[in-house]
Amino acid sequence: MSKIEDRVLIAGAGPVGLVAAVSLLDAGIPVTVLEASADLAVDLRASTFHPPTLDFLSRLGLADELIERGIKCPYWQFRDRKEGEIATFDLGLLAGETDHPYRLQAEQWKLTEAARKRLESEPGADLITDIVVESVEQDADSVIVTARRKDGDVEKFKATYLIGADGARSEVRKSTGVAFPGLTIPEIFLSLSTPFRYDQAIEGLADISYISDPKEWFVLLRTPTLWRVLFPTDPTLSDEAVLDPERIEQRMQSVLPGPSYEIAHKTAYRVHERVADAYVHGRIFLAGDAAHLNNPLGGMGMNGGIHDAVNLVEKLTSVWHGAPLELMGRYERQRRKVAIETVQAQALRNRAILNETDPEKRRTYHDELRATVEDPKKHLAYVMRSSMLQSLRDLEIVE
Repeated sequence: MSKIEDRVLIAGAGPVGLVAAVSLLDAGIPVTVLEASADLAVDLRASTFHPPTLDFLSRLGLADELIERGIKCPYWQFRDRKEGEIATFDLGLLAGETDHPYRLQAEQWKLTEAARKRLESEPGADLITDIVVESVEQDADSVIVTARRKDGDVEKFKATYLIGADGARSEVRKSTGVAFPGLTIPEIFLSLSTPFRYDQAIEGLADISYISDPKEWFVLLRTPTLWRVLFPTDPTLSDEAVLDPERIEQRMQSVLPGPSYEIAHKTAYRVHERVADAYVHGRIFLAGDAAHLNNPLGGMGMNGGIHDAVNLVEKLTSVWHGAPLELMGRYERQRRKVAIETVQAQALRNRAILNETDPEKRRTYHDELRATVEDPKKHLAYVMRSSMLQSLRDLEIVE
């Protein structure tokens, strides 16, 4: 296996890996994507697409179908469990900044499905599923990935560059030996999906609503077919107790009393706040959850990962055509800055607002939010930040 294939290897066929693959193909660069699962996941993971993400996807020809299959949400809210609406933010104010002045609610598998179709139609693309990356090594000219197929056969892939988009437990990241410092959020997050129409039952409810409460906050998110409810949960409970149907029913009734709730999907998971010490390791690059993790409050995890992919490929395309490999350092500087100062900071702030128990601090938070909405300049600045548009503007000054 001495021959170096003149292509880019990508570990992971989630939204980040596949957007990177389509971006590379658009630039005329061949790719091979290695995915551990037998097929691409069709589940209820991330479901919020921010305006600049849709702008990126539009350039790749991936936005139109996704928008058709999703729900446009021009408004989102902070609410209080007892007081109701605190502040409603209008993404329509972004009309001059983006072609998509709204959040789109659509399950992430709809994006990966569209991207997969694109890969399968391209002669320069290979998608290999049911293959697990076990180790990575590199020399001055190439990267070698050792992977194991389901039947136990070991295969080696030798290519010019490697993108590690293989998630939170990234084998690519582990192979580089890079540190992944951070913390684990104390609560377990319980995510439930139900066909119950909260929008018809709660007056003035936005399709994306963060509901604060000193005892138990929660989040309501609408998708095309279901409403998702996110609760913080006592981490001392067993998984069995967290997912117990009777306990779930009690929690759903506490949100809105009524007939028994139909639960279409339920999952409990721990949330981490971590950022890799480095995104670039010679010819190996990290993106998405392999590079950074954050809590889901704000919907920035998948979006930030897609922004990583677009930024990475922009730099890598220049390197492919002769620019020095050192250019990839700018990818790291730009995207680590966003992960720490925008994605992580906003997610932690949202959690702090929802989790606050001190009455005076809660009033202060709520008054700040109301004042922000009432001031046109502050309102625009807030939605620029929360939509992730401002983070992209800020990158222009990061060398």
